[in-house]
Amino acid sequence: MAASSRAQVLDLYRAMLRESKHFSAYNYRTYAVRRIRDAFRENKNVKDPVEIQALVNKAKRDLGIIRRQLPVTPLESARIICLFIALWKHLKSRLFL
Repeated sequence: MAASSRAQVLDLYRAMLRESKHFSAYNYRTYAVRRIRDAFRENKNVKDPVEIQALVNKAKRDLGIIRRQLPVTPLESARIICLFIALWKHLKSRLFL
C-alpha cells in the first residue's frame, strides 16, 4: 500500500472512530466502534489498489451515514416529538371546530 493510501486509510479509520464515539446511546456507540475495528482488521492485508480504493469509498459512505445519524440525539428526538404534538393539536383544533 502506498504511503498516501495508508495515510488516507488511517485518517478515515480515526475519523470513523471519533464520530462513532459521539453516539449518546451506549449500545450504538460500542457496536459502531466494534464494527469499525472488525472491518478494518478484516481488510488489513488487502494489497490490490483497486480493492483498497473500493473499500475506502465504502468507508467514506459509512462515515457519511454515521455523521447523518449523530444529530438524532435524545434532545433532538424530544424536540421532534414536541413539534409533532404541537402540529397535532393545531390540526385537531382545525378539524373539530
